[in-house]
Amino acid sequence: MRPTRHNRPTRHTVPVVAVGLLLFTGCGTEQLGAGGGTATSAPPVCGPGAPSAGSSAAPSSATASEAAPQASASPAKDGVAILGTAGGARPCAAYSVTSQETVPFTYVVTFSFLSDSGQALGTVTETVPAVAPGRTVRGTVTASDLPGDAAGGSPRVRVLTVRGVPTAEAPVVGGTCPPSGVRVYADEGDAAMGLRVVGLHLENCGTRPYPLDGYPRVELRDEDRDRVSGVSILQGGEAVATGTGADGPPRSIVLKPGERAYATLVWRNTVASVTNEPVNAPYARVWAKPGAAPVMVTPEFDLGTTGKLGVGPWKKDDAR
Repeated sequence: MRPTRHNRPTRHTVPVVAVGLLLFTGCGTEQLGAGGGTATSAPPVCGPGAPSAGSSAAPSSATASEAAPQASASPAKDGVAILGTAGGARPCAAYSVTSQETVPFTYVVTFSFLSDSGQALGTVTETVPAVAPGRTVRGTVTASDLPGDAAGGSPRVRVLTVRGVPTAEAPVVGGTCPPSGVRVYADEGDAAMGLRVVGLHLENCGTRPYPLDGYPRVELRDEDRDRVSGVSILQGGEAVATGTGADGPPRSIVLKPGERAYATLVWRNTVASVTNEPVNAPYARVWAKPGAAPVMVTPEFDLGTTGKLGVGPWKKDDAR
């Protein structure tokens, strides 16, 4: 299974201190063999000789400094390890993802590239799909458009965050239509003065009409994907803020094949209590309607001590 570069920008709640958000691209990948734990292919190659993300071409010849990543002191984080790094005009890092789950998992990993002095330069997010239990997948991630005075040194790469969901519940943005006949995913959202607004999107990619009536069901999950208690899930966002798109009465809608709908999640990250611990829940498990298959999304909820999440009704996305 080939790791692919995540095609969405980094979520605004990820704590990145950067000179500027840079554009990054992934490069060639390799996967360990069916034995799990024993490599049956060469380590991933990074540098100018590596293929771009999604390429099936073999890496072309490169100098040893470009092709062979140097050993890295970065510790493993949540099953993701930095195997080594290589400098040059497009610094890169080889990494591995090891799953200790009991079912196939899809991982979203955010890497931070740093200068020699430890200054954060930017981030890149990669999706590693369908890692089987006990298996290890290797890949590389490459940084481009670094500042000229930083690109020539020896890069330092750290694993910033690792989010994993069962592949059967992973959000789908494009590609093959899931067996459910719908694609469900969350966007990157917006933030202003502590107010967070994230959209849930649903596309009918099947061949039959898809009816919706009311609100999606949403459960918050912590870093271990356990259900979060002590948070009120409200129908409608008026109790949090008005004018966010999470207001209005629910209406019955029917999506024809190819049509889309959206629902809005809204919350505040205010910390107004010294006795209550702030709630940070990376995940939400979402059911589009009763009986629908669940989808696990990662809006990175930073609810502070507010204890409230507003969920808007499904609305037809006429613009799309």
